[in-house]
Amino acid sequence: MHANLKISVVIPCYNEEDGVRQVMGRMPGAVDEVVVVDNNCTDRTAEVARSLGAVVVGERTPGYGAAYKAGLKAATGDVVATLDGDGTYPPEEIPRLVDALLRNRWDFLSASRFPLADERAMGFTNRLGNSVLTVAAAVLFFKPIRDSQSGMWVFRRSALDRMRLTSDGMAFSEEIKLEALLRGLRFGEDHIPYGVRVGEVKLQKWKDGWQNLAFLVRKRFGRV
Repeated sequence: MHANLKISVVIPCYNEEDGVRQVMGRMPGAVDEVVVVDNNCTDRTAEVARSLGAVVVGERTPGYGAAYKAGLKAATGDVVATLDGDGTYPPEEIPRLVDALLRNRWDFLSASRFPLADERAMGFTNRLGNSVLTVAAAVLFFKPIRDSQSGMWVFRRSALDRMRLTSDGMAFSEEIKLEALLRGLRFGEDHIPYGVRVGEVKLQKWKDGWQNLAFLVRKRFGRV
């Protein structure tokens, strides 16, 4: 519990055995529930997460968004925080971000990675791609977001009932922020230190980048 609220953390995973072990080890005591989504893992991710106290949910439909939909459905907290299973996002920051959410009376907080605290955490092409997608979101929707691709969010569980989330892929990250803004939820951003990932890189940066850009265009014109 934190500020008399039950805190759930949702972590989508595809073969993050080493990363999820580190992330679970860094989880603050204020967190009441950790939901790890096994998105067709072929390693020991689920076994490791379960042994460290997580609730493990299986999701056979491949994709970042599909995993998140399953995990968010399973989360029971008053406030939900999200992380990747690779150690890049800081679980230690969750209590501070919850405080920021409450202090500012926001419904949805997106954790911004920029400016990077560690330049090694993200290569130049990834930074460029993030900038392009963030600018595209602002131009298409007239909604300024500092980091449209961030995968760490803290939000009131009740906010989900007002969102229409369609993406099963990486575009889910930008979609959930846009839905929060488009549905009139109180939205804010706060900076976090973003770290170097543990384990193998799963992101297909060119393919995922183009798909995310195409999704923004389709969503803007009501095609999703």
